[in-house]
Amino acid sequence: MESNEVKEILKEILKWTKFQGIQKAKSALEATLDDDVKKLVYHLSDGEDSKKIASRAKVSDQTVRNYWKRWAVLGIIEPYPKYKGRYWKLFSLEEFGIGIPEIKSESKTKEEKTEQVSDSGKEVTGEQSSKNRTT
Repeated sequence: MESNEVKEILKEILKWTKFQGIQKAKSALEATLDDDVKKLVYHLSDGEDSKKIASRAKVSDQTVRNYWKRWAVLGIIEPYPKYKGRYWKLFSLEEFGIGIPEIKSESKTKEEKTEQVSDSGKEVTGEQSSKNRTT
């Protein structure tokens, strides 16, 4: 066999191996990330500290670390090379058509805290406005 023939055969083998691997990866992700919290923690796992991810996902630090242990065994994350004890995802959920849940904020955003104007034209907060209505 010539060198070019070997290269073409290897390219063909690689193409089919990737295809099979992608199908298995998608199945593993869908089966493992079976709720929004897991999807969000996985999505945020990019080498960040587990406490920071836990805060953003509204779960405990221990929950994040427990997920990471399970996911490392499954092969969907790996240790982050720069910092010990941190992990990063191997796959982008978007690439597999898996939606990423929104990060829910406990406090109101600035737009939600818009000030109301009373009858006199003075700016008042929502709490003050309700007091004005009762007086």
